[in-house]
Amino acid sequence: MQKINGFMAKAKPALQVDGHEEHFQGTSLSNFILGCQDGLVNVLGIVLGVSAATSDVRIIYVASFAALAAESISMAAVAYTSTLARRRHYLRELEREKREIRELPKLEREEVRTIFKKWGYKGKALEDLTDKIASNRKAWIEFMMAHELDLQPVEKDEPMRGFVIVGLSAVIGSIVPLIPFFFITNNIVSGTIASVIISGAVLFAIGAYEAKKTVGSLWRSGVQMAIIGLVAGFAGYLIGRLLGSA
Repeated sequence: MQKINGFMAKAKPALQVDGHEEHFQGTSLSNFILGCQDGLVNVLGIVLGVSAATSDVRIIYVASFAALAAESISMAAVAYTSTLARRRHYLRELEREKREIRELPKLEREEVRTIFKKWGYKGKALEDLTDKIASNRKAWIEFMMAHELDLQPVEKDEPMRGFVIVGLSAVIGSIVPLIPFFFITNNIVSGTIASVIISGAVLFAIGAYEAKKTVGSLWRSGVQMAIIGLVAGFAGYLIGRLLGSA
């Protein structure tokens, strides 16, 4: 029984505290990467495409800053509305689960037992764990939300947090390909080459940072992120070359 109590002492904080915080850290990280990578690749594609079709740096500025504004607002809005939709979905399922536990306790209790069976528990340990979860209404609800429905809580301020993080990171990422043109204004070829180099380095750093905060090889993740971003940007160059020549 002491072993079972020790398990429950660890399991409950993992559901209510550790898992909850990890969810927010993961969400913030993914929002940052989403906004930064998308903004950088989008503007890099425009820089390469426009530079392949014209030698006027002013056109690059106009096209890139227009894309920066539209992209950052659009990405931030999508982050807000999608997170808000997740919150509404979670709250709806939460109310449904509360109602089912209240009206169909035997069925919900059996679902708890089924989950523990899948984890390899049986006999007295299985029944003790099931009794402990079912004896605490809050733990019971959170257990079912996490392990039956595979849903994580979405706090009230998370949609706005996503809006801010994605919006700002999209702006930051969009500025990266333009940095060389702030200093190189008379040679568009040199500015474009420098833009590709800086963008590739930043994409590598983003991928490495992601691996550091999650799992995986820093070098592999960094190279993968850089290749994906640069290939997408090169597509803009090809379009610029084709349309510019036409």
